[in-house]
Amino acid sequence: MKTALITGGAQRIGAQITKTLHAHDYNIIIHYRNSNKEAQTLANELNQLRANSATLIQAELSDLQALKTLANTIKQLDVLVNNASVFYPTSMQNANENDWNTIINTNIMAPFFLSQSLLAALSKNKGCIINIIDIHAQRPLKNHAIYNISKAGVAMMTQTLAKELAPEIRVCGVAPGSILWPENQAKLNDEQKDKMLNKIPLNKQGGAEDIANTVLFLATSPYITGQIISVDGGRTLNQ
Repeated sequence: MKTALITGGAQRIGAQITKTLHAHDYNIIIHYRNSNKEAQTLANELNQLRANSATLIQAELSDLQALKTLANTIKQLDVLVNNASVFYPTSMQNANENDWNTIINTNIMAPFFLSQSLLAALSKNKGCIINIIDIHAQRPLKNHAIYNISKAGVAMMTQTLAKELAPEIRVCGVAPGSILWPENQAKLNDEQKDKMLNKIPLNKQGGAEDIANTVLFLATSPYITGQIISVDGGRTLNQ
């Protein structure tokens, strides 16, 4: 049976990726940072469906030592989904060094070094790495300068690693459009939501299932590498 590690796998899109891969007979390693309660609830749910099929691992991925400690506990791995991410506004005028370190370290440094640390386990099983990127890696979102830069870096990392790690390991990406409304300080009002939806040709927001199903497709497509699939309802057609 194959094993998948999903970073940030306890909530939102990560939780759906976890459920979808589990439903297709993957054993799951759920990584979380602070969401202990949500992670434990999800693991219990999956283990009730199939005994001993889900385990938990906690780590602050922006801490390289914690990241390497996490990687050292994993001996069997077929799929790494780099999903954990930080998203909040940073205008050029107000961005500071702490914003830069928080977003860059979590969004691009962590997936790069986690992938590096898990090369042996992935290579042994001819595995794959799937990076969750963003359509704004190509066309920037206003007032989110550092986030845009981080995701553009992940897009290039995806293509770079696909070339460097072939043929042993495949590397692909999924670039979500409007899937779930942001939380906390990035929260949108109704006017902003309507404005965003009006730019989507399919005229609706996508669901976490759309991203999870694309991850599953890439995980089970042995002749695809270096590709980034936009799942955005056609949003990039109007950017």
